[in-house]
Amino acid sequence: MGALRITLRRSSIGYAKDQKATVRSLGLRRLHQSVVRPDTPSVRGMIQKIRHLVHVEPVAETGETP
Repeated sequence: MGALRITLRRSSIGYAKDQKATVRSLGLRRLHQSVVRPDTPSVRGMIQKIRHLVHVEPVAETGETP
């Protein structure tokens, strides 16, 4: 299973409390901070909820030999 790099691009100030809580639950605390999370349905759901605040990109699997 892959992983996703999630970067907080916009502040959650002025948005609903549940959106702020979602940002925090992903481990994002500061603008332009990135975290790597597994590509699971629950993480995808959280990203969908705050898609207007974050940038998401896939992360290459580590440990693979070319």
